[in-house]
Amino acid sequence: MYRLTIAGGFDFAADRGHLAVDLPGGAIDHSEQVFAEGKIYVKDIEGAGEDTWGVIDRDRAQAHYLLRAPLNDPEHALQQIAAMRKVAREGEEDVEGVRAVRYRGILDHRTVTLRMDADVRGKMDQARDMLGGDLPVFADAWVDGKGNLVQTRMSSNMSGARVTVTTVLKDIGEPVRVTVPRPADTTPISEATGILNG
Repeated sequence: MYRLTIAGGFDFAADRGHLAVDLPGGAIDHSEQVFAEGKIYVKDIEGAGEDTWGVIDRDRAQAHYLLRAPLNDPEHALQQIAAMRKVAREGEEDVEGVRAVRYRGILDHRTVTLRMDADVRGKMDQARDMLGGDLPVFADAWVDGKGNLVQTRMSSNMSGARVTVTTVLKDIGEPVRVTVPRPADTTPISEATGILNG
């Protein structure tokens, strides 16, 4: 079992953000991603210099693990949550000190494999065929009294292999500052793999 923590600020209206990814005890235990101008900049890319950022078009980034977003893109997770099916109201709960209504649903195979690497998608297709239906993936969304999404969760448990991804959205409306790497400090990449990068 491992616990990956991703923290940072993201301005969904301006489509910009900066995330720090940490995996204590991992061979590589820290990475950073900057989202700006339709690109994702990734720090600590294998084979690149210490001060060099890899850069890829945001729409070309792919997911390499179940329920992980391509390069931890927070909008990807929201797209998946927005596609929940068979949604039911589960009641009210406190989320980070905010009263919110919890909604629960399921994600279909198309949503689970959205922007997934072809090899990984093939494995997910095989698992679905063996099960005779969609993988068991549940999704939850918590919405506050102002209509703001304040938390999401996606989870799957297949044969003891359990994955849970929780996203907490707070400080809604606060400004987000993003420093985009200089072109001289970047190198183009075609993909970014590894557990830190989704």
